[in-house]
Amino acid sequence: MQVSVSARTQPFFVMATATALLTFGLIVFGAVVRVTDSGLGCGSDWPLCNGTIFPPLDNVTAWIEWLHRLFALLIGLFGLGTLATGWRAYRAWNVTALNFALIAAFLFVVQSALGALVVVMELPPTFVTLHLGVSMLLLGALLVASVATRHRPVVQSATPQAQQAAALVYVNTAFALVIMLTGALVRGSGATLACTDYPLCGGEVLPIAQGQLALIHMFHRLAVAAFGVTLLLLLVQVWRAQREKLMRYLVVAAFVAYVLQVAVGALYVLSVANAFWSAAHVTMAAATWGILVVLSAIEAFNMGHITLKGAVWQLQSESA
Repeated sequence: MQVSVSARTQPFFVMATATALLTFGLIVFGAVVRVTDSGLGCGSDWPLCNGTIFPPLDNVTAWIEWLHRLFALLIGLFGLGTLATGWRAYRAWNVTALNFALIAAFLFVVQSALGALVVVMELPPTFVTLHLGVSMLLLGALLVASVATRHRPVVQSATPQAQQAAALVYVNTAFALVIMLTGALVRGSGATLACTDYPLCGGEVLPIAQGQLALIHMFHRLAVAAFGVTLLLLLVQVWRAQREKLMRYLVVAAFVAYVLQVAVGALYVLSVANAFWSAAHVTMAAATWGILVVLSAIEAFNMGHITLKGAVWQLQSESA
């Protein structure tokens, strides 16, 4: 019995999307690990937890860290499933979706190695920031793989206006990642409460006299403000150009997520680093990044910056 192209490729789409959602959850869970100071809940042991497979029932921080590791293992299993279904569906074609699934697999290995180093080296800020950065890239690769299986490009002419819109999409996506990394640097360096008022820091825009930690904290806020300007420019550009509905909806969703991210960040500072607002802040930042990655993938496919091969609609037309 002949299996349709759609039926053959559906499992890959489901697995890639599910793995992306789990990775998003892992990023949020990682924020919970940080705000509860559970990063060393299992000591400096890896993969064991204080020399045992299961932590003691009364050690809450150990269980949080242990569950975080278990969550990462689950994503690894789903990643293997994504590769298996991708290979089955697309091995006869040099498809973009499969290539990004392979990139995601590589990033997962790097992320796992960095996670182990973070524990063994007892949470050095640089490696904590790198660990988060690779997690975000992993999420991005999985989202692009998922989009590549379903998106049918709306071909855009290479007009200056279209090129400007594409450039703004890419810049904002890169900016979203930078914001996440600078935020991780703020926490990793101990600068979280270097500025306890908002939006200024001790009444100053550049708190030079308040020390290095205050400058690190304020640099993150200024980067967030600059990101808001570029995101607003993108929103205006897309709306004026009357781009397709999907693109407009995604830009609006990214802007709303950004506004929520800023609001939650302010509440985090004003609440003197309340753990709930910290986790919510990371959640909204990751959501902003994820939406912009999807938007970048769609724009890159539409503009022909990334060749989309072997998408379901293409394969169906070829087999017709």
